[in-house]
Amino acid sequence: MNWKFWQKKSTDKKKKSPLREWVDAIVFATVAASLIRGLVLEPYVIPTGSMEKTLLIGDFLFVSKYSYGSRTPMTPIAFPFVHNSMPLIGGKSYWKGLQWDYHRLPGITHIKRNDVVVFNFPMEADSPLYHPVDKRENFIKRCVAIAGDTIKIINRLLYVNGKPSEAPINSETTYFIKTDGSDFNTKVVQDMRIEGERIGEYDFIFNMPKADIEKVKSFNNVVKIEAINRPKGEANVDVFPHHPKFRWNEDNFGAIIIPKQGMKIRLDSISVPIYKRAIEIYEGNKLAIAENGDVFINDKKTNYYTFKMNYYWMMGDNRHNSLDSRFWGFVPEDHIVGKALFVWMSWDKNGSFFNKIRWNRLLRGIY
Repeated sequence: MNWKFWQKKSTDKKKKSPLREWVDAIVFATVAASLIRGLVLEPYVIPTGSMEKTLLIGDFLFVSKYSYGSRTPMTPIAFPFVHNSMPLIGGKSYWKGLQWDYHRLPGITHIKRNDVVVFNFPMEADSPLYHPVDKRENFIKRCVAIAGDTIKIINRLLYVNGKPSEAPINSETTYFIKTDGSDFNTKVVQDMRIEGERIGEYDFIFNMPKADIEKVKSFNNVVKIEAINRPKGEANVDVFPHHPKFRWNEDNFGAIIIPKQGMKIRLDSISVPIYKRAIEIYEGNKLAIAENGDVFINDKKTNYYTFKMNYYWMMGDNRHNSLDSRFWGFVPEDHIVGKALFVWMSWDKNGSFFNKIRWNRLLRGIY
């Protein structure tokens, strides 16, 4: 019992040590930055040329997590500010022992055709990585078709729901160039940022946007220029769905329907090769086909399957230099990271000392 109740208790708190103050500040900053990075904005750097010339190697951009709705953590126990491996020392940066189901907060918009989207690479669900969904490598491509769309590619031209969908103005592809034997002006070609390769005494392959064709045609040494297409019926074994029944390639492909949540498909010899991966890997079912052709899902015979998620079709703007949906198929909605907003810095590692920064690309929107 307090016999000196008339005396006021001291309200002075013990002053924190400088070390404790530093620790508190670091913890607060780490938590705040992790929340911003996980739910609002995340920086991203372009590592490859698959989106040229829309995005260049060395572009630093911000990705909006909130545009399509921020995805809640699925692998919550992980080292902050790294993705799936520890810098310097290597090894996984996360613990798979605790996994949460996929959920997404409300967004301000939905994915639209031609949005530039960052997503987790679906093929890292497989051996040898077996990364959880949110720890699969980040890819950036253009969403050319959304759930429920039908796509087909004819001689490089993409058709969505039966209508031609022109590639973005800055997108690149390859052209065959025949010359009179004289060389190109190297500086002009470099200034146009054209990737060129000599394939014969008079012949070259240029990878460039459609907008550069007329300028290249005007070169005095150019005799002929024509687009390079793989012919219809010439099968590429690397192209989705990697089945001999489909003699498709990156320039002549489809048609296929992009799965939509609630969409019901009939399971047969045509549909199973196309949708098998989505049914098994992305939606977690056991699919088996008997010798007589009967289809079993989770050990139950069935002729139909109804999809649980929306899916998307992603393609790089550099159409002949892009590992995209033509090669590995659909992107499930739980793999979507966010929408690319704008380039805040662009660094040209091959530029001269005073031209490393591409000043004309700073704060440029992404379209």
